[in-house]
Order: sequence, then C-alpha cells, then structure tokens
Amino acid sequence: MVGIRLYNGKTRAKEDFIPLDPANVRVYVCGPTVYDRAHLGNARPVVVFDVLFRLLRHVYGPDHVTYVRNFTDVDDKIIARAAATGREIGAITQETIGWYHDDMDALGALRPTFEPRATEYIEAMIAMIAGLIGAGHAYVAEGHVLFEVHSYPDYGRLSGRSTDDMIAGARVEVAPYKRDPMDFVLWKPSEAGVPGWDSPWGRGRPGWHIECSAMSDALLGPQFDIHGGGVDLQFPHHENELAQSACAHPGAGFANVWMHNEMLQVEGRKMSKSLGNFFTVRDLLDRGVPGEVIRFVLLGTHYSKPMDWTERKTEDDEALLRRWLGAASTTAQATISAELVATLANDLNTSGAREIINRQFQTHDLAGLRGSLEFLGLMQDGRLPRWAENLWQAYDGLSIASLPQDRAAVPTIRLILERWHEYRLHKEFALADKLKAAALAAGLELRATKESSQADATRHPLDPVRLEALK
Repeated sequence: MVGIRLYNGKTRAKEDFIPLDPANVRVYVCGPTVYDRAHLGNARPVVVFDVLFRLLRHVYGPDHVTYVRNFTDVDDKIIARAAATGREIGAITQETIGWYHDDMDALGALRPTFEPRATEYIEAMIAMIAGLIGAGHAYVAEGHVLFEVHSYPDYGRLSGRSTDDMIAGARVEVAPYKRDPMDFVLWKPSEAGVPGWDSPWGRGRPGWHIECSAMSDALLGPQFDIHGGGVDLQFPHHENELAQSACAHPGAGFANVWMHNEMLQVEGRKMSKSLGNFFTVRDLLDRGVPGEVIRFVLLGTHYSKPMDWTERKTEDDEALLRRWLGAASTTAQATISAELVATLANDLNTSGAREIINRQFQTHDLAGLRGSLEFLGLMQDGRLPRWAENLWQAYDGLSIASLPQDRAAVPTIRLILERWHEYRLHKEFALADKLKAAALAAGLELRATKESSQADATRHPLDPVRLEALK
C-alpha cells in the first residue's frame, strides 16, 4: 500500500498518515455559508480536498473513505440577505446550494459522501451544548450559552496564538454577559421574525462553531482522521471547534490531522470588491474560462503556499491543458503511474504531479497521460471537453491545419511539427529541410506561414511506420 505523508497543522510537522480505521478513513472539511455565489477563494479548498479524497479512495478503496463537507444554512449573513431581498431564507439557501453544486461540478470536484445542512442537526447541537454546561465548560447568561475558554487549558495550541493575538484575531465582542472576552457563543436568542428553535435556554439558534462539532460527531464520531479547510478558518473557527469537541468527548482527540490551504490573491493583491478584483467561480465560467482550466490553475501551487491568480497564468495554463487533453483523447487506454500517486501522497504535491504529466506528454506516454488527467479530475467523464474540441491542435504559433482520420497519429505529428519549428526558429535550415522532406515522404506536409508553422496530414496518404520513425 502506498504510504501517505501529510503536514499536520496540529503538530506542525509532516507525518506518516495512519488512519484510525483503514476500512473507514474519515475526513471533514468546512463548507460554505450559503447566501451567495462561491468566489474563487472558496474554490481552492474544494479542489485541494477533492484531490485528497481521490488519493484516499485510490489507496484505501472508494468504499472505505467517508468525506463530509457541510453547508451552513443558518447564519446572520443569510438572515440579512433575506431581510434585504424579502425572500424566504429556505428559498435563498436552497438556490445557493444549487449554485454551489453547479459551480463545483464544473471544476470536476466529486460530491462528498455527506453534505449535511446545519439546520438538520439542531437537536444534536443542543445536546452537545447541554453536555458542555453539565461538564462545567459552558455557562448560561442572558439567554446566551457561552463556552468558557479558560476551562480548556490547550486553547490556542492549534493556531499557536497568544491571548492578545487571539483577542485581536477573533474581533471578540465585549459583552457584559461574558465572563471573559475570549468566551464564544454556543447558543444565542432569536428575536421575532428570525429563525429559532426551542431549547432549555429559550428560543434561539446555534453559534457558528458548534455546528461543525455536532455534525462531525454525528457523521464521523468523536474522533476521526483529517479535518480540513482554509487557513482563514484556523482561528477562531477551528480553534473553537477543537476546544468544544475535546471537552464534549474527553480523551477522544477530535481530528488527528489538521490541514489548511493558504489564501488566494488576484494579480498579486488580496481579492477584494473594493479593489475591483473580486469575482466568483460563475463569473469566470460565464467569461468562457473552462472549469478544467480553473482547476488546473489552482493545482499549480502547493496548497500550503499562497496562490496568485493571474490572467497570464490562466491563458498559459489553458493552452498547455488543451495540448495535454488533445493528446490524451487519442487513446482509450488509461494507466495511473506509481510515480504520480507517490508524488501526490507526499503532502498533495500537485505542482509535482503537473511536472509528471508534462513529461508523460513529452515522451508520448498517452495512456499514462490520460490516466493522470483523469486521476486529477482534469478529464471529466474520460472524454475531451467540448471547449477543447477542434482547438487543441493550434498552439504556440503551431497548428495542424486539419486533423487526419487516424487521430492516433496526431501526437506524433505534433512532435514532428514542434521539432521542425524549433529547427527553423534556431536557423538550422539544413535540418529543417531534411525533416520536411522525410515528413513528406511519410505523407505529412510541413509548411510555414507568417502566422504559424503548419502540418497538413490530409493532402497525402499517411505512412504510419515512416511517420513513427521520425519522432
């Protein structure tokens, strides 16, 4: 079995991944608050942990991995959106979940095993809160229930923050009913016209952090293998999750491994509406950027590093991916190389995986190329995406004027054309003329225009044996 190594944010070290139960590897990733379209930054953890999901399924078997990603469908932002639009909260959340599915499906992300909605687990949250009160880790004050941070000595260890840093980072609410400014809300009262549920502490709704603790407990148990999400959630959300879950189930440990993807920038700056560089996944799709290209760009930077989205990078990656997909589409065979799996097993080294795929492309390993693209979710349903049809043969000043009937010959034609182009580019005209004559003898006509170097495989009968010998 392939050994997986992951960077564990809890221990701040790369470790061998040893699941609690190899027959049921369990992963929880914090999902979206469903009040609006997912922006590009929201897509990064989806793609990162989709690759992890695919890797775990490959190593342990598809039926032995449970992946949970939640929907927060009760939140002040949702309530504010309903008030501003006059729409029912349920209609807003249902519509937004549909948008989310459409957009993430377009990025080639597999659906998680479970996608729980917070409103489906209110009773579980109330039960967990009651247990925390009974154990002396939470208290009731003016209709609120608050977690008492100082009752958990390890608070702050996950994020590695001092008390002052935590207070600043959490933007804590100074409220008279709090025993300490760091204490956070588990339950809060709901006024008339706002969603609420009956509880021992009055009609109200849960705080944000208790949602994930209750849902992960219900679906994965008090201890599971991996908890993931964006680094922006490390504090306070994940710190608070860990504290309340550890106190609710002493000795269980909650998540063994914590993984956080870094933030995304746009053209070197933080994505922000005020800077005019904020856009959603749907904005990109509507602009004609294919979902596979968005995914490909996101995979170009290791998840633990800040990523910069640029127009130039997007254009370059689209041209490169078009070439890879086109070549892979000429074979029905797909093999997954051990090198690719080992590279991804090394803390999800997706940039290294891209290098392997490029080498497979350059060495004409079409079965390996196709297998790698399918494994990484870049060749959905095992076929050439519609956006790449009849386009991939034109790239970097080179073009195949018309495709031969035998598509299997196309990668060889591409290699010959590239070599001829390089000869001419470096003024090695004798070599260029020799290759042109040999190609013509094999049925391939090479010609140059002001715009490109071209290959035409339809004017003469192709001789596959002689053509292959020119590679």
